[in-house]
Amino acid sequence: MLNFPALSLTPVSDKSSDSGDEKFSPRAGVQAQQEAELLDAYSQAVIGVVSRVGPAVISVTGPAGEAERGQGSGFVITPDGFALTNCHVARGRQKLRAITEEGDTLEARLIGDDPSTDLALIRLAARDLPHAELGDSNGLKVGQLVIAMGNPFGFHSTVSTGVVSALGRAMRSEQGRLIEDIVQHTAPLNPGNSGGPLVDSRGRVVGINTAIIAMAQGLGFAVPGTTARWVVGELLAHGRVRRLSLGITVTIAPIPRRVGRELDLLTDQAVEVVELVPQGAAAKAGLRPGDWIVSAGGRIVSGTDDLHRVLANLKDEREVSLQIVRDERMIEMTVTPRWMG
Repeated sequence: MLNFPALSLTPVSDKSSDSGDEKFSPRAGVQAQQEAELLDAYSQAVIGVVSRVGPAVISVTGPAGEAERGQGSGFVITPDGFALTNCHVARGRQKLRAITEEGDTLEARLIGDDPSTDLALIRLAARDLPHAELGDSNGLKVGQLVIAMGNPFGFHSTVSTGVVSALGRAMRSEQGRLIEDIVQHTAPLNPGNSGGPLVDSRGRVVGINTAIIAMAQGLGFAVPGTTARWVVGELLAHGRVRRLSLGITVTIAPIPRRVGRELDLLTDQAVEVVELVPQGAAAKAGLRPGDWIVSAGGRIVSGTDDLHRVLANLKDEREVSLQIVRDERMIEMTVTPRWMG
């Protein structure tokens, strides 16, 4: 027979008692109850989001008989079958398959894609589908609860939770273009979750999961919902994503210190014009190969990303002021970018 030492409980003085009697403090029990209530509220929030958004989440893959490649997730955004996924999941295939949360396999076709944001719009051959609301990501806050959802490889929806860890990140698309305002979050992502929604506690899609860093646990990235709304609008209206362009091919050129001092430049490198599109915006404005663009729209330009940012902030074809260096002289001119895509 084993003998265990007696368990001794030390009473805690209750200062609120006038009798001076000692009894056990209820604080630990109250704290435990509060923690349980908080945990329950958190769980209920996640459960509510999953019940609303989960039925809209799909698995996306190639048509039947095609070698499995580019599998990923997506989600339906309209009851008549329009859905979003990643461009690297669709991979330009005109015919696709979508598997719903219930396990139904639906034919799908590619409406359009945008490699520059890694987004693709597809349409499922079905109607009256459960769908998710594509929300506005501009109101996101660091520390805010987010829920990542996916339907990898046709399995039942996967769910992971985390918080927004950073906003305004940037990453390169497969085309090399900079994707801005990327949402960084801590909700774990697995292979096959690409293209799935990142959802806030109200069930609104605030991002489309696009990438993970394999060597960094708990570090995921999502294209913001606001960007996705713009891309969807472009694809539906024009069948492609249009972007304002100057009609130039460029490279990065270092500016000699002497030239920088003489012209009082605030950058040590510029965007050099290598080639012009015939009858393009820059050609019509008078730019020449060899010109160095050092400012556009009043902003310093030291790389192609700076130029892209200026153009991305324009909503229509309007004049943009340029400062260029030509033959070691500063020249100012205006150019009207044109829609291309």
